[in-house]
Amino acid sequence: MTDTESPYVRVPDRELSAYAAEYLEQVAAIPEQRASVGCVIPAYNEGETIAGVLDSLLMQTRLPDEIHVIVNNTTDDSVEIASHYAGPHVRMTAVGEQRTTIYVHDIGKNPDKKVGALNYGYHLVEHMDYLLGVDGDTTPEPDAVEALVAEISSDARIGGISAIYSIDDSALDNVVAKWLIAGQRAQFSAFNMQNLLKGRNMAVLGGQFSIFSTKALRDVLRETHQTTPWVSDSEVEDSLLSLQIKSAGYLTKISASARAHVGGMTTLRSLDAQQVKWNFGAIDLMWPGQRGDTRGQPLHPNLRLRWFEHCSMVINIVTRLMFVLLLVGSLSIHALVFQAWWVTPPAMAILLNLKVARSMEFAHRRDYLFALLLAPAELYMWLRMGHFTRAWLKFFSHQQTDNWAAQAKAERGKGVAWLYPYVVLMVFLVAAFAIWVQVPISLRSDILAVGWPILGVITVLQTAWMALKIMRRHRGFKA
Repeated sequence: MTDTESPYVRVPDRELSAYAAEYLEQVAAIPEQRASVGCVIPAYNEGETIAGVLDSLLMQTRLPDEIHVIVNNTTDDSVEIASHYAGPHVRMTAVGEQRTTIYVHDIGKNPDKKVGALNYGYHLVEHMDYLLGVDGDTTPEPDAVEALVAEISSDARIGGISAIYSIDDSALDNVVAKWLIAGQRAQFSAFNMQNLLKGRNMAVLGGQFSIFSTKALRDVLRETHQTTPWVSDSEVEDSLLSLQIKSAGYLTKISASARAHVGGMTTLRSLDAQQVKWNFGAIDLMWPGQRGDTRGQPLHPNLRLRWFEHCSMVINIVTRLMFVLLLVGSLSIHALVFQAWWVTPPAMAILLNLKVARSMEFAHRRDYLFALLLAPAELYMWLRMGHFTRAWLKFFSHQQTDNWAAQAKAERGKGVAWLYPYVVLMVFLVAAFAIWVQVPISLRSDILAVGWPILGVITVLQTAWMALKIMRRHRGFKA
């Protein structure tokens, strides 16, 4: 070979083009590696809703790889209904054929209730990339799983993502149920928007429809020396796990687009039991000190919003009680002088309620009526004040109460504990009035002269805060 000869053989451009096309076809034929998702559905007496939940999961644009229904402590036909779905399922989607398998596990009597069912499911799917937790009465939008998987896969720092929750308001049969659900929808919407606007940081990865990185869960187990992710010594097992995920160095987020419809409480008893359990559990995590195996973490970043919510509720209680007492006191001595500016706080409240309604993705006429009429929202606030007060009293009285059992009892229409705050309020008002009429008229006048300005200052500050919230942009987010 001479110096001018090349050791390489020139391939004609035509053959290169043919090889390039063949190479690209081979690359396209390589199956994509997709993350594996195991879905866990704890089911306790979900006979009326479990079919709808499974139907909604099978209609997803991205099917979970496995779906495990963990039936526990049930006394209805949940097992029988879920069993009709057991086995493999195939569905054609926009990205091709997808498969999943539904397994139904009846674990019988389970002392740890939902927590035990979740942990049972975790051990079934811990080998997968992600665990999708779904309540037995939650129906997601068709693209919810796809959105959650895409979001959590995009950033290895994310330990869990919660869907945006809305309360299911279908099939309501009475006025009280419609009012309670409207209040819960507004409450959820305001809470969701607060989290969306705070960098989408989510303090609580609610068990209704959330996805978790199993790597993050394993890190939590290692750091906390637990054998299971969820523990039964907390009233709010999802809040505690969210704190632990955050403490392990991961992010806890709310989805920007994944949505799920959850079952609401349609009776005063059941709503009271649920809200007291939630408030009590939050207090248990917030309050400093060690209580059994639970340690209060008042400075944890995930609890800042909880502290703000509880402080706001205290202010709401103080202003409303002061207004009632001062109003009755003024009327009793014919000293009430109406001021035109008094209509400003209610007007601002209506505007804020309307903004909350407008922020809902699925808002309808009932949501706007709830906001516009003011009275339904105000009455619902008095309910929440009762739940809040009862939770704090239970905490400080050190009552050893199974709040899960109390909620189940309330949902069966039993128990009168929800009435206690309002009975106490009536007794307090009657006693206060009885004392008031015994006070000399000059002292009554002095009390009113001091009380109204104090209430005025607090109300002005509250009104200014409502105005700031009204002016705050939602940046395209929908709750």
